[in-house]
Formats: sequence, structure tokens, C-alpha cells
Amino acid sequence: MSVIDQAKNAAEFIEDKTHEVSFDKLIWMLRQKRDEAALQVPEWEQLRDLASAIKEHTLANLGPYLELFEANAKRNGVTVHWARDGHEHNQIVYDILKSRDADTLIKSKSMLTEECGTTPFLQSRGVKVSETDLGERIQQLDDEPPSHIVGPAFQKTTEDVAALFSKVYGSDPNKADPVYLAHVMREHTRPLITEAKAGMTGTNFAIAETGAIVTITNEGNADLSANAPKLRICSVGIEKIIPNNEHLAVFVRLLARSATGMPITQYTSHFRAAREGGEMHVVLVDNGRSDRLGMEKFWPSLKCIRCGACMNTCPVYRRSGGLSYGSTYMGPIGIITMPTFEIRRYSELPFASTLNGSCTNVCPVKINIHEQIYAWRGVMDEKHQTPSLKKQAMIIAGKLLSHPEAYRIATQSTETALKVLPRFAIYNHFNVWGRHREVPAPANETFHEWYRKNRTH
Repeated sequence: MSVIDQAKNAAEFIEDKTHEVSFDKLIWMLRQKRDEAALQVPEWEQLRDLASAIKEHTLANLGPYLELFEANAKRNGVTVHWARDGHEHNQIVYDILKSRDADTLIKSKSMLTEECGTTPFLQSRGVKVSETDLGERIQQLDDEPPSHIVGPAFQKTTEDVAALFSKVYGSDPNKADPVYLAHVMREHTRPLITEAKAGMTGTNFAIAETGAIVTITNEGNADLSANAPKLRICSVGIEKIIPNNEHLAVFVRLLARSATGMPITQYTSHFRAAREGGEMHVVLVDNGRSDRLGMEKFWPSLKCIRCGACMNTCPVYRRSGGLSYGSTYMGPIGIITMPTFEIRRYSELPFASTLNGSCTNVCPVKINIHEQIYAWRGVMDEKHQTPSLKKQAMIIAGKLLSHPEAYRIATQSTETALKVLPRFAIYNHFNVWGRHREVPAPANETFHEWYRKNRTH
């Protein structure tokens, strides 16, 4: 597949000022709420340290914990399957559905099934798949992937949703009231839930000690997908395993606060067995995770608990929008995970960052995100995936920055040019940076000039 042109996608998103401004405002609000929530927990940093240590311990002993989970899940009457990759996961799910004559499936939000391409795989084989999460359903109706790990439709305004629902459901296009729109969705989604022959959920955490699946939602759609149909399938990335419920308590305290600034979500549900008269299947999915676990620099990305905090604080993500990344996982966490799936296709992602480190600062499990982004840039260079123009520019910049006198001359020349050259000479097709922003006004004097006058006597 071709390389993702994030710059082009981002430019299109930025041109729509209404959506750019509303998206930036919403995402930054979530970052602020996260900070407020964290400050209310005196032991916040200790919780982050503990969560990181639990994840590192589990990943270091992943094999035994997966086997323990499987044994306990089977003891609970659950059927456990193993999938090496996304295709195998999808085939297992389809075979289960086909053998039970289940041609209608309801789903709760799951990034793993997005990663595996489960919905299009099943639909191409005659299975009707309906998302039950509000944001996911909005995106499904609009034939778009999620734009955020936590809020799939964050990039849409209520007016967008009103127009979409009017087109699909015949509701009032001029009524952009969130409560009204939620009622419209409920009215049209509940029949899908009651009539579905199978339900499917993702997994926030899988408890090795009990063999239980834990889902954490605000809408309760995972509970409906798990309990309304008699047949229930759970997709589980192998990195979602944690040792026991005591450890779960640590992550529950961190997850909602990091994601939305709330103390806790509405529903934290434990599923250990099928509903009465039903059956429950768990599909444990690798899909490149074992390979990543063996990567010296990039294995910590497997600690991620999908809170989206790194996305909410990222200045690039907030300006460009999630769909610009052209990938399942977007924002900083996407930058460090997507190249592990397909390095060439996502070779541009590591450069979609300012390396400011804010993503690392807010990560509840202390993933060194910005350091991994920088490391990926080195990998892209080693694998000859860096565009030649960018590479040459960095070589020139490196030579310039390594010679102080040359740097000073270049700085003075640039500032003089900015003062005297006409605008068209500065804002042309060579000035990529200036396509979406103004070049800063030159200072009256450089720092070196100021220092020489004020600090050398």
C-alpha cells in the first residue's frame, strides 16, 4: 500500500476552520480536565509508577499469564481461541457465527477489531454488523473509521450528526440538540440489539487470576452486546492481560481520569462466563504483538491502556485531526505502534510530532512516547524510508548548526530577508511551513547580539 500523505490530509482538515477550531477546543478541554482530576489524587504519580511496573512485569512474563488466563477461562466454561494475526482472528469469528447460523452481530467499541478489519471482513461474507457505541455508530453510518481512541466521532459537530441522522433516519436536520440526537440513536439501535443473533465486545483488561474479561464504558453498550444475544465473542489483544483484580484497581483509578477527567466510568463490568443458556468465546490475538515485545526500543508501547491522553495533549493531533493519520491508531500512540505493522506505509508518521514530550508526561503507564518517536525516525533513516528532500534538509541543517559562525550569519541574513523581501517571495511553494501559518516577525536583535552587549563585560 502507498505511503500515507498525512500533510495533505491535515491540510484539508485545517482548511475547514469550523471543525478545526471545535476539535481543538474539545480535545484541549479533555487535557485540562485530566490535569484537574490528577491533581485531586495525591498519590497520582505513585499510581503511574505502579501501573507501569505492573505492565512491565506482566509483559516480561506474558506467556505464563496467558496460559493462566486460558486455564481459568476454560474452567469458567468459556471457549478460548488463539489468533496469530488479524485475518486468523476474523476467520475464527466468522466460523463461530456461521456454525450457529448467526448473520446479525452487534458490537461494542473495539480498537482491536478496527485493527483487524473485522467488520468489512464479516460484511463481505453476509454478516450484518452494527456498532452500538454512539460514536462508533455515527462513524459507521458515515462510512468513516474512528478519529479518536476514546471518542470515535470527536471531529464531528452536533450539526454534522443532525445532518447525518436526518439522511439515514429521517430525523429533524435542524435539531442539533445532543439529547434529541441520543434519543434518535437509541430508537434505531435498540431493535438491532434485541434482534441480534450474536454480540461482540473488545476488552479493556483480561484478568489472569480469574479468567474474566473487563470492559469499561459510559454507555453500557458493552453490557448489552455481551448479554442480549445468547452468543458472545470477546476480542482480546494479548497485551491486555494483567495478573489479578488487585492490579485492576490501579488501572481503573487511572483510566477514566486520564481519558476524560472523570473519576470513574459509568460501567466497569466483569464477565467470567456466558449468560444462562448461552455461550462465550474469547479470541486471544497476537497480530504482531509478540514481534513488538522483542523490539528493544519499542516494546513499552504494549503497556498502553488506550486512554487517549497522549492524543488530547498533542499539538499536532489537535490541529490535524485523527483521520489525517490514515491509520487505526492515531496521534502519538499511533506514531509508535503503526510502523510495527507496516513500516513503509507509515514511514511519515514519526515526523508528525514536535517531540515536546507532553505525551510522555501525561501517559498513565509512563510510556516514553516522545523518545520512541525519535527512535523511529532513526529507524526510518536506517531503512531508507526517509524522503530524500527531508533527509538532505536535515543534513544541511546539521552542518549549519554545528558551525556557530555560519549559524549566526544565516540567522542575520534570514532576519534581514524577512524585513525587506515582499510577501510573495517568502510565501511560495517552497515554504511548506508557511502554507498554514504566518512566519514569525523577526526580532530586533538576535540573542547572541543581546548577550554580547549585556553579558560580556
